[in-house]
Amino acid sequence: MLYWSVIFLIIALVAAVFGFGGIAAASTGVAQILFVLFIILFAITLVVRLLRGRP
Repeated sequence: MLYWSVIFLIIALVAAVFGFGGIAAASTGVAQILFVLFIILFAITLVVRLLRGRP
């Protein structure tokens, strides 16, 4: 998921350089949503891992 977040961020930057404001805004929004989702899933995984302990 972090990969897709970076891809959408790059698309947003390229679109902004060429002056496509709508595409840049949409890509930036998608990248932000994916990044936040990635962070939330990482935190959940980390907490579950700490609660389970090592096998």
